[in-house]
Amino acid sequence: MTELDINKKTTALVVIDLQKGIAARPTQPHAAKDVIHNAARLTAAFRKNAMPVFLVHVTSTPETMLKVKSDTTFSQTGPVPPDWSEFIPEIGHASTDIVIAKKQWGAFYGTDLELQLRRRGMDTIVLCGIATDYGVESTARFAYEFGFQQVFAEDAMSSMSAEQHHNSVNYIFKRMGLVRTTAEILAVIE
Repeated sequence: MTELDINKKTTALVVIDLQKGIAARPTQPHAAKDVIHNAARLTAAFRKNAMPVFLVHVTSTPETMLKVKSDTTFSQTGPVPPDWSEFIPEIGHASTDIVIAKKQWGAFYGTDLELQLRRRGMDTIVLCGIATDYGVESTARFAYEFGFQQVFAEDAMSSMSAEQHHNSVNYIFKRMGLVRTTAEILAVIE
C-alpha cells in the first residue's frame, strides 16, 4: 500500500452533494448519518489547517436538468422541496469555503472547479460525499483526466447499494488514487 502523504499547502477537500435532498436518502454500505459524521470531521480538520474546502451541490431545476433518454432514472415523488440543494447543517458553510453549483453528476463539467483549484495551487484533492458511484465517481474521473492526485475517504461516502459503492471503490478509485479511511486521512493532517 502506498504511503499517504498530504501536503497541506496543495491539498483541498471536495465534498460532493452533502445537501438536504440527497443526504436524506438511504445509503449503503455506510449509513448517511455516518458519512455525514465523517465528512464533518474532514471539513473541520481542513478548515482548522487553513486547507481549502470545496462544497459541491446540485442546483438544477426542471428547466435546467439534463433530459437524456435512459432506461432508468432517479425517482422523485412530487416537487423538489425548496431546501433540497441546501448544504446539511453538520457540514455547514464557512466563509472560506468555495461553493460549486453543478447541474449534472460530476463537479467539473460546466463549473469553475478546475479553475478554482488551480488558482489556489492545488494538485491533490480528497473526495467524499453521496453518492459514491454518481457524483463522487464522475468528479473523480474528470480529476484523473486533469492530472489531480486523489485520496478517497471511503467511509465518508456511500451509495444506494453496497455493491455500487464497492464497485467504485475497488475497481475504479484504487486505479485513480489512494483509498483511505477518514481516520487515516485525519492522522496525516492533524
